[in-house]
This record gives sequence, C-alpha cells and structure tokens, in this order.
Amino acid sequence: MMLKKRLIFTLLYDSGSFMLSRNFRTQRVGDIGWLENNYDFAQISCFIDELIVLDITREKRDISIFCEVLKKLTSGCFLPISAGGGVKSVQDARILLQSGADKIVLNTALFEEDDLVENLAEEFGQQCLIGSIDLVKTSENEYSVITESGTRTVSNSAKDILARLTNESIGELYLNSIDRDGTGQGYDLNILELIPKTCNIPIILAGGVGNAVHLASGLSDLRVDAVATANLFNFIGDGLQRARELLVKDGFSLAIWPVFD
Repeated sequence: MMLKKRLIFTLLYDSGSFMLSRNFRTQRVGDIGWLENNYDFAQISCFIDELIVLDITREKRDISIFCEVLKKLTSGCFLPISAGGGVKSVQDARILLQSGADKIVLNTALFEEDDLVENLAEEFGQQCLIGSIDLVKTSENEYSVITESGTRTVSNSAKDILARLTNESIGELYLNSIDRDGTGQGYDLNILELIPKTCNIPIILAGGVGNAVHLASGLSDLRVDAVATANLFNFIGDGLQRARELLVKDGFSLAIWPVFD
C-alpha cells in the first residue's frame, strides 16, 4: 500500500508576530489576532496534513509566551502540530509538547547540544523529532548548512551532515533552501541529491513555493514524503483548500479529510 504524502503549512513566529521571510530576511505581518482573522485553523485542518510553528526570534526568546501562542493555535485545530525554535533541553521539548505540540523541531541544537537528540528520542520517541536543515547553495553541486536563523555556517558540506543525521535518532528531516526561501520560484530539487541513497527517514521539502504547481513538483519526486510552504499570502483565504483540491485532482496520493461547516 502506498503511503499518503503530506501537505504542511509552516508558521514563522518572532516576538509576538508572525512573519514573512525572503532569503531569511523577515518582515512582520501580524500577531495571533491577525492570524486568527485570516486563517480559520479549525477549517484549514481539513486541507493540510500538519502545521509547523517555528520561533525564529533572534533576540532573547521567551518560551512561555511562545507556548501561549501554541495553545491558542491548537485550540480547535485537529491536526498534528510540530513546534521548535531554541530547543536546547529535554525540558524545553516537554514544555512545547505540554502546550499542544505533537513533534519537536530541532535546528541549531543538532550541532551544539551533545546527546540531545538521543536524550529526546529516549524520552519521547524518535518519531517525535524533526531535524530542520537550512541550506545555502555554494556551487553547482555543493551546499552549506546554516544555523542560528541563517547567521552561522556550521558546515560547508551538507552531504556529510545529512549522512550523519540520517544515522541518528531523528524521525523526519525538514530540508529548507535559504536561496529559494520566500521567492515563489519553486523548490530547489537539487537539494534532494544530498540525501544518502540508504536514507529511510521521511523527507519534508521547503523553500520557494509560490503556487500549487510548485507543491506538485515536490510531491512528484519519490524521495519527498511531504511538501511545506510558509508563505502567508499566497495561500490566504481558500488558497490552501484550492491547492489541495488541485493536487488531489492531479492524482497525488493525499488523504481526503472530511470538511466541517
């Protein structure tokens, strides 16, 4: 039986506001009130498979405030939610899970916190962990891995990094192109060439979506298990609904969720 592929919506949060990002340069859009007025997540849960919420605050983070936002988002939202941003300990992860998250997203901590991945997997299960990797193209076939909201290069060989991470206790990998981020030019599918051929971890592809055609291009690749978009405006209103309907009509193996009035 073929596993269903997934459509994921990613929200970027910074110090009380939700953000647009282009090549990791961010612009404030609105607070939780704006989001609730423009996105009915009780309804949207019928048209996406998961929601990812990332705290990209570059100043000092306040996890308690972020968790209050998570609680509001999860109220009446019947779909899996992943959350991350600044997770450095088992306790950080526990607080997010207690606030409505189903999975934890790790980025910088993958490279700075020794044994954290194993400790989290032991505490909550490998399926609970998503490794988020931000990539910058440096030559035709080479990419660097960037952390700390795009400000620090941790490796000039993304291929080596992914080879290591696919052997750790991570449930999924979220691969994001900084070069395509927010451009609406479509995914950088060459990123997929960095994945080891022996990899059996689900891959989420992100960075560059401007329309449903771009989502389809990602889902068409057998190496991709899920596609993500973080563009707040391209899919506002019934945009996510129309995108999913087009993908299903085109034969993509997406779950069909009942629509509630």
